[in-house]
Amino acid sequence: MASQKHISSVVLQLVFVALLLLVAFANGQGLKVGFYKKTCPRAEAIVDKATADHISRAPSLAAPLLRMHFHDCFIRGCDGSVLINSTRNNQAEKSGIPNLSLRGFQVIDAAKAALEKACPGVVSCADIIALVARDAIHQIKGPFWPVPLGRRDGRVSIASETLTQLPAPFANITQLKTLFKAKGLSVKDLVVLSGGHTVGTSHCSTIANRLYNFTGRGDTDPSLDSEYVPHLKSRCKPADQTTLLEMDPGSFRTFDESYYTMVLKRRGLFESDAALLADKETSAYVKLQAQTHGSTFLKDFKRSMVKMGKMGVLTGNAGEIRRHCAIIN
Repeated sequence: MASQKHISSVVLQLVFVALLLLVAFANGQGLKVGFYKKTCPRAEAIVDKATADHISRAPSLAAPLLRMHFHDCFIRGCDGSVLINSTRNNQAEKSGIPNLSLRGFQVIDAAKAALEKACPGVVSCADIIALVARDAIHQIKGPFWPVPLGRRDGRVSIASETLTQLPAPFANITQLKTLFKAKGLSVKDLVVLSGGHTVGTSHCSTIANRLYNFTGRGDTDPSLDSEYVPHLKSRCKPADQTTLLEMDPGSFRTFDESYYTMVLKRRGLFESDAALLADKETSAYVKLQAQTHGSTFLKDFKRSMVKMGKMGVLTGNAGEIRRHCAIIN
């Protein structure tokens, strides 16, 4: 009897440990700050320098590098799959329509080359993306957040997944909330991470329908401030594919709360920006930040970035450490 009790106790303990491991994996808890302390002590300093070398010459790269991290994490988790080149047999995420405007791959490549020289085969491309996004934003005087590390690189990258997994600029609030929830992110994370639109630009073609043919009748999106529409039309003609618009006019190089002021004025560039006013929780957050000069935005953004960076990560023996970020080993 005692023996049977002992065996049952051991089995229960094993089941409990297995459940803990599953929970840890699901929440990205295989990651930790300072992961490379012993295996590549200067890893973060090396990435920071490589990023600064580019941002010092082209500060406008900060926004695309942040966007790259976002796009990487939303498809198959933060696994570096956004960096993989297409081949004759496979169209990779890079080739997906939402990713055709991604920029800054040279920064990732420079950081990877420096790391491979210092400690070959140790630091993943997925970790490099997460670090570069943080460092680039910090280098334009934005917030700094601790980046838990230990991600490994995925081996799968499929262009078609960009159409179903990435939040579209024309998404409504129901679509946005559903997509974020599916990724384990909250409604607050949705409105906080949307604040990343405080930096960067987008092409006129992204909002052409909002300006000229919203319902197919040659009309304008009624959610746009009617007094703002003439300004946008003066910048963007119907077939304009090249002109860039500031995401946060007058402040698009500065990481601050003014994005929420624009959204509250109904001057957010995308339909997905305007959608934040269509939900009680997101609209309350927009109003709070706009009216209190971003009282909690930077703190909230840091927290949501850490949370997003843990989505669906590969750790332990899963995946690989790519030697070249654009090519599977």
